[in-house]
Amino acid sequence: MPTLIPKKILARQHEITADFTRLVHAHVDDLAAGRATEALEIRDFAGQLCIHPTHLSNTLKHTTGEAPCAIYERKLVAVSKELLADAGRSVADVAAQLTYDPSNFTKFFKRFVGCTPRQYREELWARERVEDAETVTS
Repeated sequence: MPTLIPKKILARQHEITADFTRLVHAHVDDLAAGRATEALEIRDFAGQLCIHPTHLSNTLKHTTGEAPCAIYERKLVAVSKELLADAGRSVADVAAQLTYDPSNFTKFFKRFVGCTPRQYREELWARERVEDAETVTS
């Protein structure tokens, strides 16, 4: 028989999850905007929440089914895609903005998206050209 968790503890777990998600989104947005120059680690977020990193990890796994790094990486991928859509920025520039060296950024991006940043950008631009052509012919 599963152990029932008191509502007060459940509420705190969801509060930690919401606060962590908010901190991650703010930090990655700061990286993208140039307001932050160093990527934070999970222990840094735990410190901001005044909890132990293991407690943060266990809480997030319980409430979301995911590790903290999965939430962080998903936000990084989303922002990477936004930055790569800007034709004026090189892949190396996007990597540096997100505190990666270009080689590691390419590996990171490919692991989560399934293609390199350059391939993603080319596919994105090809779709835009098709959409523009359909708009002109309609």
